[in-house]
Amino acid sequence: MINGRRVGVVLPAYNAATTLARTLAELDRDVIDEIVLVDDASTDQTVPVARELGLEPISHELNVGYGGNQKTCYRRVLELGADIIVMVHPDYQYSPLLVPAMASMIAYGEYDLVLGSRILAQNSVARGMPRYKYVANRFLTLVENIFLQQKLSEYHTGLRAFSSTLLAALPFERNSDDFVFDNQIIAQAISVGARIGEVSCPTRYETDSSSINLGRSIQYGLGVLRTCGQYQLHKHGLRRYAFLDVEPGAVPARLRSAAATANPAPEVRDSAHADG
Repeated sequence: MINGRRVGVVLPAYNAATTLARTLAELDRDVIDEIVLVDDASTDQTVPVARELGLEPISHELNVGYGGNQKTCYRRVLELGADIIVMVHPDYQYSPLLVPAMASMIAYGEYDLVLGSRILAQNSVARGMPRYKYVANRFLTLVENIFLQQKLSEYHTGLRAFSSTLLAALPFERNSDDFVFDNQIIAQAISVGARIGEVSCPTRYETDSSSINLGRSIQYGLGVLRTCGQYQLHKHGLRRYAFLDVEPGAVPARLRSAAATANPAPEVRDSAHADG
């Protein structure tokens, strides 16, 4: 626990047998109350290794995708009663050592969502990020900041922490089962007025760290741009998208107030006074 809040870590796993032990070794069990590993039909020994390390993995019989894996993770950790949920990739690309810091930012009431940024205060290319991914990251982040009206250093990190209050209010089950899930859930959080913070996160680009190929990267980028457009259309009432429709009763009063401030309703002009 941190400040009386239960901390749950979720590990969406796929072929993580060689990196799982290193990831778990850096998770601070003094503050973590629950660890949920969901295996997405790995073809390696991820599940047996997880059991050897003392976990009780949830196994998908069929691969449902990265977003689908997260859905199972979040459902389970919310069922276990976690107050703060931190997603850590078990491929050891992101530092598990940051879990207490990120969870504390939520436990003490400063933020609802915290992102571990690979861009903030560091040279990502020097640390191994492929240059084409860096350029794509900067371009997509610029577009997202404009369309979502934020000032984040990146949206594409796999290290993120949520308050259970926020996560339970988001209709994440309606999101894609693919990689664009990550961007859709941030758009959802923004739409309900979540306070979003960031921490600088050192990352590793090693041979056993997971990565998507160029084709999937392009598909992901197009999905990010589509999410930006959908957010604006939905916000201005020009078109409705199910993943952005949040039940009013599901959103706590503080978040509803923040959302109203950040996303005021479009002005309706009196036709009698409209310009000719």
